[in-house]
Amino acid sequence: MTEDEEYARSELYGLLSMLFYGPPSQVVLDLITDAAIEGEGVLADAWRVLQRASGKTDQDRAKDEYETLFIGVGKPDVMLYGSYYLSGFLMEKPLAALRSDLARLGLERSEHLSESEDHFAALCDAMRLLHGSIATQKEFFTTHIQPWARQLFEAIDAHPKAAYYRAVGNLARNFVEVETQAFDMIGE
Repeated sequence: MTEDEEYARSELYGLLSMLFYGPPSQVVLDLITDAAIEGEGVLADAWRVLQRASGKTDQDRAKDEYETLFIGVGKPDVMLYGSYYLSGFLMEKPLAALRSDLARLGLERSEHLSESEDHFAALCDAMRLLHGSIATQKEFFTTHIQPWARQLFEAIDAHPKAAYYRAVGNLARNFVEVETQAFDMIGE
């Protein structure tokens, strides 16, 4: 993998982390809308879908949608936590295993974040920080993201009030699929 490809992957993980931690500001929406995109393929197509969606929304609508889908009153309509999809409950064994792996990798949760480490945004952020070692990235991805991410994207797609986040989820889904294929091509 080239340095440019590694940088682009890291940046995309960072963007997804930001968009899933909270709703985008108007500045972020405008930056996405105006960003130049070259090339063809599933990621370029998904990026263009996100650009169109970013151009059709504003920060207030994005915030309302984020809160409707991921915050809600009581239990959120769409869970962003891996342990929920893997075990049916929050704060379960998958989170304990993740915390052990993060400690082994020298990554720790920021004191400023209220979300647990199995939040999809936190996992994207961890992948962003694990640059340099493809083997480490593959192990982390196949253990902590790949087993449940598709369920998250399906839940977003199925939500009747998802609009902007349907485009965000589409980009994330396509990126996870590309990563899965790339990691599958890497030997053990």
